[in-house]
Amino acid sequence: MAKEVIYRGTGRRKRSIARVLLSPGSGKFVINDRSFEDYVPSAAIRLDVSQPLTLTSNEGNFDISVNVQGGGISGQAGAIRLGITRALLEVNPEYRKVLKPAGLITRDPRVKERKKYGLKKARRAPQFSKR
Repeated sequence: MAKEVIYRGTGRRKRSIARVLLSPGSGKFVINDRSFEDYVPSAAIRLDVSQPLTLTSNEGNFDISVNVQGGGISGQAGAIRLGITRALLEVNPEYRKVLKPAGLITRDPRVKERKKYGLKKARRAPQFSKR
């Protein structure tokens, strides 16, 4: 039996890490052993996650299995999107011409700034009182 081809991509965003596996198939999308619609209830975030597939006209061509952990739903969505993008680049390097102008290849470096001593949050100072 021929070995099935699996393309891998890792995406990170804020505190989230997503390991994405792409295999040729019918378009089944599973995140942490749950369906895509069940795991990501927001339609706007679902569109954001499936953007790389839409731009490269690969909707329904691959079965996608994702293992994601850490962060919130928005950070996880960004990590999944980057993971899918990197896996698609492994499938066909020509997709880079479409994905790069859309800004999908670049990792978003923004993370939460650390809290500083003497302050209530990273930049929030205690309330000033004259007396």
